[in-house]
Amino acid sequence: MDIISVLKQPWPWWIVGPLIGLFVPILLILDNRQFGVSANLRHCCAIIPNKVSFFNYDWRKAGTWNLFFAAGIMLGGFIAHYLLADPEPIKVAESTARDLSALGVVPDGKLIPESLFSWASLFTLRGFIMIVGGGFLVGFGARYAGGCTSGHAISGISDLQIPSIVATTFFFVGGLITTFLIFPILLRL
Repeated sequence: MDIISVLKQPWPWWIVGPLIGLFVPILLILDNRQFGVSANLRHCCAIIPNKVSFFNYDWRKAGTWNLFFAAGIMLGGFIAHYLLADPEPIKVAESTARDLSALGVVPDGKLIPESLFSWASLFTLRGFIMIVGGGFLVGFGARYAGGCTSGHAISGISDLQIPSIVATTFFFVGGLITTFLIFPILLRL
């Protein structure tokens, strides 16, 4: 089995979990850094000369590694999509397909159904609320919570930071409320 074949297969939790878990202490040991992606917007704004005190700091010292990490995420996504993607349609459990069909969403074999997320759906009320409104809420929530879900759930909880435990708990509560209450209402628009 070659490396490409290995990369194309889903990796089991008992390999990926410890790899993610080891990432946090490595960052802390190297330079007391925390894992997270949401700070990159601030770093990008700090690169541009400005007079806003929030963005006036040495971004090279604080954020270079984080910007490289974000660039690596984008490069990894590109490689995964164009070089490692499985051409077979995504299989959805029968019960999930039934539940989605009841809400008017027909799984089309893609990662994200085009009926929900596409340029055409962006110009509908439902699409605008889900794409633009959801994007705003994610960005606002990450800033308000002092970090994104990955930063709080991976770094914050492993550091036993109470604010990260609280934030991650409410991320999950918000996800459940959205899935079972808000999402069905939006899909009926």
